[in-house]
Amino acid sequence: MNLYTAPDLETVDVERHDAQPVNSAKLRKPLYEKRRKIFPKRASGRFRQFKWLVMLVTLGIYYLTPWIRWDRGPYAPDQAVLIDLAGRRFYFFFIEIWPQEFFFVAGLLVMAGFGLFLVTSAVGRAWCGYACPQTVWVDLFLVVERFIEGDRNARIKLDAAPWSIDKLWKRASKHAIWLLIGVATGGAWIFYFADAPTLLLNVLTGAAAPVAYITIAILTATTYVFGGLMREQVCTYMCPWPRIQAAMLDENSLVVTYNDWRGEPRTKHAKKAIAAGASVGDCVDCNACVVVCPMGIDIRDGQQLECITCALCIDACDGVMDKIGRERGLISYATLSDYEANMALARGADGAIDPTRVRDASGAFTEKLRHFDWHVIFRPRTLLYMGVWTLVGVGLLMALLSRDRLELNVLHDRNPQFVLESDGSVRNGYVVKLLNMIPEERVITLSMEGLPGAVMRIAGQAPGDGRSFAVPVSPDRVTTLKVFVTLPKDALSDVDDDDAGLRFIAEDTASHEREIYNAHFNAPGEE
Repeated sequence: MNLYTAPDLETVDVERHDAQPVNSAKLRKPLYEKRRKIFPKRASGRFRQFKWLVMLVTLGIYYLTPWIRWDRGPYAPDQAVLIDLAGRRFYFFFIEIWPQEFFFVAGLLVMAGFGLFLVTSAVGRAWCGYACPQTVWVDLFLVVERFIEGDRNARIKLDAAPWSIDKLWKRASKHAIWLLIGVATGGAWIFYFADAPTLLLNVLTGAAAPVAYITIAILTATTYVFGGLMREQVCTYMCPWPRIQAAMLDENSLVVTYNDWRGEPRTKHAKKAIAAGASVGDCVDCNACVVVCPMGIDIRDGQQLECITCALCIDACDGVMDKIGRERGLISYATLSDYEANMALARGADGAIDPTRVRDASGAFTEKLRHFDWHVIFRPRTLLYMGVWTLVGVGLLMALLSRDRLELNVLHDRNPQFVLESDGSVRNGYVVKLLNMIPEERVITLSMEGLPGAVMRIAGQAPGDGRSFAVPVSPDRVTTLKVFVTLPKDALSDVDDDDAGLRFIAEDTASHEREIYNAHFNAPGEE
């Protein structure tokens, strides 16, 4: 007995669309052909709202971050996020990264990579569908396009219409706004590399460096072309991630899935099919899922490289199911293991799908159906990715909290290796660099240990010899000193090769930071 209660589709307002999945792998030619335009219809629902939220947050972060101020004192820039190429450092709020600390940036890239692996293994290409810059900017460009040209049917009609004043005005307005978005995108990028208010004034007055205008021009062009003209082609042909993601997925990864086990056989005339004794699924073949897809595919064809799992097809299908009085979830996030189990339940002895097999006598879904269990997210693969991601993050945090803000580097003079003075004493020269990595002036005590009897002198500092000097260092800068170490003649005989080393010590008594550098003292007779 067929338990399907067919809705009276003649009285239900289900909009049907004459649409083809123009980017489907089944229809794509083996060789390159001219791009067929995709006119996605605006979707509404919880996933579309989530995409609006992600777009608002990501674009807000990108465009507004350079304008956030952060007080670091009078000797450092007050821009919260700044890549200072001239000063060779990176500022991120209270964190300052110097060139020799680039491993922090490398660590963040490693975290980003494993974070992408983790998200993909758990929920498929969620990055592609929601947060990828290509997706975000395409969504933004589509907002402009719909505002000026209308929704899908109006855009198709306009595209097919002959050129007129109205069409020319709409197309010119759309592309002009797209170009302005591209300019804003390139402009926002350069603000990360210099003081934003100052650079903006210089750009507007023509006083900025040529590289600023070149960068804006390049990013304007790429944003306009990728987001406005190429769109889905970037994801299909240029991006490597669709081809890599297969290694990240397994049978327990959540992906957008058309549930054949309840949707097939699909029909537009359910009552007639049931009256004829045919088996009928929930899919009414309205193509709502096709017309909202920004990639131009039909999710009912199964998993496809082109699918970015934006889930707009879920919103579209849920809306149709609400109208015809069927349960939501004909298209849903599902794992391959759950899908295969439900398909096995729905197949009859002849292998054909019979949707009555997944329902009980009351017409409700049987308890034998498998549904997503969030516990499958915490499986060995995702736990491994999460563990590596956490270890790298904790390691970076510990290194950040324990790092010294004072560094000492010593370079022995290469020519001459030593100087023999008239009284028989031996003098060695060194270039000592004190790196003060905080935006405050401070006094560093530079002293020497080892090499008994030796004294040092710092050129340009207080006159006289000694074994310890208080040296003022500039904030957030390297202070370079010329240091001479002299060993008297009567102390030479007491120094053998093992004792010919000395240690330079830089110490800040206020912060208790202490750096040691092992140096070598050259004397006559050494090889």
